[in-house]
Amino acid sequence: MKHLLIGDIHGCYTELQALLDRASLTSDDEIIALGDIVDRGPATHQVLEFFQTQPNARSIMGNHERKHLRSFRGEIKAARSQIISRAQLGKSYPAWLKFIETFPRGLELDEAILVHGYWQPNKTLAEQNDMVVIGTMGGEKIVTKVCGEKWYEHYDGDKPLIVGHHDYLRNGQPLIYRDKVFCLDTSCCTGGALTGIVLPDFRIISIPSRANYWRQAVLAYRASLPPQPVFEWTTEDDLMLEKIYDAVMRRMQQLLAELKQDENFEQLTPHQQGKLFAEKVGRSNLARYIHHARLGKLTLDGLRRGLHDPERAWEIAEDFDEFVG
Repeated sequence: MKHLLIGDIHGCYTELQALLDRASLTSDDEIIALGDIVDRGPATHQVLEFFQTQPNARSIMGNHERKHLRSFRGEIKAARSQIISRAQLGKSYPAWLKFIETFPRGLELDEAILVHGYWQPNKTLAEQNDMVVIGTMGGEKIVTKVCGEKWYEHYDGDKPLIVGHHDYLRNGQPLIYRDKVFCLDTSCCTGGALTGIVLPDFRIISIPSRANYWRQAVLAYRASLPPQPVFEWTTEDDLMLEKIYDAVMRRMQQLLAELKQDENFEQLTPHQQGKLFAEKVGRSNLARYIHHARLGKLTLDGLRRGLHDPERAWEIAEDFDEFVG
């Protein structure tokens, strides 16, 4: 009997079917998704239906499934990806949540241990914190406090660990650490690939994504929203906008310079650099624009659209020292 373990599917049903074709499974083999089978992609309903109706297919709990359950109960605010999926699933949404609620937090097979997110050393699967193995932001803080960013280097289990959740390499390839930890998320929903591993021989298979589905979903969602009021920007407003833009760029450059004082910074992955930068930025009125500036995506027009109302620009200007100091 073989097991096909699949990284974050995120509603990418076409790629899922192509991956199954490539795996050449029999009716005796089992398909296990590593969580985050919902959201962002175009066909969350079909992916859920597949794992509900196929007798040899199941999924473990990912952080996106957990967000749906918690936001539906009113424990947290639904993120945009949950709002979009909820609209796509329509009246059947509560019934799908009952199915999602059955997903286990992890599984142990003869050949490997499966969780969606992270792993704390010196603990069995049963002893792991739910937030850690499911991959919540709180769980990430717990594990990185103990192990640092490269938590997988501290894995001490007897069996290989197979996870999803993060695309660590950002090049369409899974991160494989010393044949002990296999990280299979390769960003299928944003144009990367859908990656699986076939046990017991640990054969990696992959299908390239057909599109950046998440971007398409966001654009369609924005188009469906009621039109926003149009504000007139005066010459004086535009001058203030330019000052804010310059201040954001200076702040971004200052933070990057501080981070680059650590000689190890340039050796980190883009994801790791982004996390350190986010810690530096913190929470402020302009945090999102500072991040856009680091990625080279900030423009005056983009800043104007983001602030929307010129009065917002003047409100920020009154608190100028907060983000330029």
